[in-house]
Amino acid sequence: MQTSNFYRSGADPRAVAISRTQPKGWTGRIYGPLAPSWRLLQAAKRGEIDEAEYSRRYREEVLSRLDPAAVYADLGEDAVLLCWERAGAFCHRRLVAEWLEEELGVSVPEMGEVGGEEIRGKTKLGKW
Repeated sequence: MQTSNFYRSGADPRAVAISRTQPKGWTGRIYGPLAPSWRLLQAAKRGEIDEAEYSRRYREEVLSRLDPAAVYADLGEDAVLLCWERAGAFCHRRLVAEWLEEELGVSVPEMGEVGGEEIRGKTKLGKW
């Protein structure tokens, strides 16, 4: 399992959107249970909460209600978890990766980083 974003890996057949919204024309898999709530997203976008508070609330509101082993099994070990943020930016896909790593002892690298493969020949879906 790896993480990435729609821009880099949206055409990958292993891609699974874990965001609240997806790009126009998205026809890939969506795993809604990992999407942050609109309330949490809006608080972050308005600058009402910082990254630490977002992380705390996301873990409390989303991850604490899920079974990590069941989520991993549902997604599949070859899944590429996608959201909108660029590599290196704070985002919930990395919170999910950390949670799975902590709970299951698996490695979930960002694509292109050590342990993450690069996707070649990618194509864009729709207008992003």
